[in-house]
Amino acid sequence: MAEHPSFTLAGLLAVGGTMGWARTRSTPSLVAGVGLGASYAVAGYLIKENKDYGTELALGNSIALLGSAVPRIIKTGGRAPVPIALGATGALATWYYQKKVREFRFGV
Repeated sequence: MAEHPSFTLAGLLAVGGTMGWARTRSTPSLVAGVGLGASYAVAGYLIKENKDYGTELALGNSIALLGSAVPRIIKTGGRAPVPIALGATGALATWYYQKKVREFRFGV
């Protein structure tokens, strides 16, 4: 069940990166969206197949998503909706996957 958020984020980030590129021709948006989306897809696969390091990869992806959004939120003064949405999504995913890592490692 923990793979569902990872697969969902994979799709949303890939589509969002593609839309960012289509609207503004922003190559970094395309590379980041598709790259992080692909990494989330790999994490989802690893989690679904019960292989090692799937939740850790998803947690790392979530931290990267949150970390990339924070400077953009600060730069825009918190008025741009896309960085805020990315930051909120990254924060929620980070919370969820750190909880899953703790459950799997320590049974908490």
